[in-house]
Amino acid sequence: MTQENSKTNRREQVLQALALMLEEDSGKRITIAALARQVGVSEAALYRHFPSKARMFEGLIEFIEETLFERIRRILDETPDALPRCQQILTLLLGFAEKNPGLTRLLGGDALTGETARLRLRIHQLFERLETQLKQVLREAELREQRRPSLPASAAANLLMAHAEGRISQYVRSDFRRRPTEYWEDQWQLLSAQLLMDVPSLARA
Repeated sequence: MTQENSKTNRREQVLQALALMLEEDSGKRITIAALARQVGVSEAALYRHFPSKARMFEGLIEFIEETLFERIRRILDETPDALPRCQQILTLLLGFAEKNPGLTRLLGGDALTGETARLRLRIHQLFERLETQLKQVLREAELREQRRPSLPASAAANLLMAHAEGRISQYVRSDFRRRPTEYWEDQWQLLSAQLLMDVPSLARA
């Protein structure tokens, strides 16, 4: 194994340990000393891979961003219609949260209490980017399907994200007992029932 591969593997090991601690030590503030014990290295060794705890959190946030938006690109490539696109994007977000409780504490923001404002801004921008993607999907429905949102696209996208964020918050608040995908299929039927409406065609003379 090359030195570069060894360094990458160690960085991944540190991030995996941090994600596990976020899951197992819900509500506790994680220290560098505790993380070093979890990884089985010295604090100095941790700092050789990450200059600060903030950079470790940023590494996890980068993983969340890359995972979600790579899969969203795939959804957009493979799914042409607006409602299935919205459903799959939201199902992806809720499913990712459910499978990664530690990372969901980052998404929910509680793990960042007392940390640098830059990290909270990064999470805010991630959710803004998701909402913008939903808004674009809804706006494109009129061109692709001759349907338009019953609400303005911005308001409709915000409604969908507010629901998803609420499910994620419940998951964190319940110490990961209240699954974010619980009732989701039925709730989507209600949310989507009047989300889009047909655009009336112009009468021909």
